[in-house]
Amino acid sequence: MFVQLKTGYDTDAGPSWIANVRFSKSWSTIYFHDRTLRRVTGTAYANYDSNFYDVDSGERYWVSGPKRDKTDARYGSEKPIVEDDARAPYEAFLNGESLPGRKRG
Repeated sequence: MFVQLKTGYDTDAGPSWIANVRFSKSWSTIYFHDRTLRRVTGTAYANYDSNFYDVDSGERYWVSGPKRDKTDARYGSEKPIVEDDARAPYEAFLNGESLPGRKRG
């Protein structure tokens, strides 16, 4: 997954990663870097620039599937850190294979 920290940074200027994450059964919670990220829902957390928040710190994140053209950040040009454990599946994805757990793309 593509994960980008939004809190404290200009649009798409925060650090980002291509990383393996673990989803809850309902897909409403992500476990990433020893953090628990919950999906943004309702008006209390509504924000067009983030779709998850850290339950402990309140920091906001954008989480999405990676893109084959490597334009993962919507407006910025910074490249994400590709974590070692995600490198092989990510490179296979860039070469046309499906992402792990997905039948298409």
